[in-house]
Amino acid sequence: MQTGKRILVVLLLVLVAVCAGVALTWAPDRPVSELQARWAQPPSSFIKIMGMEVHYRDEGPRDDPEPIVLLHGTSSSLHTWDGWAAGLSGKRRVIRFDLPGFGLTGPDPAGDYTMQHYVDFVDVMMTALGVTRYVVGGNSLGGEIAWECAIANPARVRKLILVDAAGYVPAGSMPIGFRVAQWPGINKISKYVLPRSMIETSLKQVYGDPSKVTPELVDRYYELTLREGNRAAVSARFAQSNKGSDEKKISKVAVPTLIIWGGQDRLIPPATAEMFHNDIPGSWVVMFDQLGHVPQEEGPSQTLDAVRQFLKITP
Repeated sequence: MQTGKRILVVLLLVLVAVCAGVALTWAPDRPVSELQARWAQPPSSFIKIMGMEVHYRDEGPRDDPEPIVLLHGTSSSLHTWDGWAAGLSGKRRVIRFDLPGFGLTGPDPAGDYTMQHYVDFVDVMMTALGVTRYVVGGNSLGGEIAWECAIANPARVRKLILVDAAGYVPAGSMPIGFRVAQWPGINKISKYVLPRSMIETSLKQVYGDPSKVTPELVDRYYELTLREGNRAAVSARFAQSNKGSDEKKISKVAVPTLIIWGGQDRLIPPATAEMFHNDIPGSWVVMFDQLGHVPQEEGPSQTLDAVRQFLKITP
């Protein structure tokens, strides 16, 4: 009897601990209207594309014949390009937007997160903005979308910038937030529970120098993850991912290409930069030894030097 009582007490304590943990990390979806005041300040705009109100920023001279289009990675947003936009928009038109499933744009109404759908989305977006030809740059998932766009629309994409781009079979260490999004059952709970500490830990995993992860940065990723529908969309995207099945297509890229990589990238290893370089004729690689998976965000001034040289932009 005593043993049975002890077991019951332990189970009750565990239940109390679980309930307390859920209460402390309870984070239901937030409507986009609640997030816009902080994350859609000028020059943000919204445009109706493929059934979504797409959050975008379009800066710089409108007479630029080949605007620079920047695509963010998984669970990120257009804000990851703040440093590049500030450094480039004085002389070039810079367009960036929250991709379907992320940021303030939120989920695709059809639930389609295949690579072809993202390529089509970029093409429709450029047409809606009146852009005929453009330079496209992308980080991580955005990098894969960028090189897929270059292959699918060679008449429109004039140059390509790959920043720790996806495309080959994954070989690195995935941040905890991405792993949770793929665990059956757990990913359903994560639609309602989200420890802010998990976002902070994930960011520190993708930065070369974790001390650069500020509370303000964690706020941005945390709050935009809570945007209504985004958590379910991330899980759906991972389920629909081609996981490197298109890598044989990379050699079809036929535009001038700059490859930027963080030497401390633990998600997509630095050796991947050489794989892109070998498969894309005439490409140029610049490695930043101290930066991680998001070098454009972690070290914008350093990485911009390579971009300006590639695009022949004087400071």
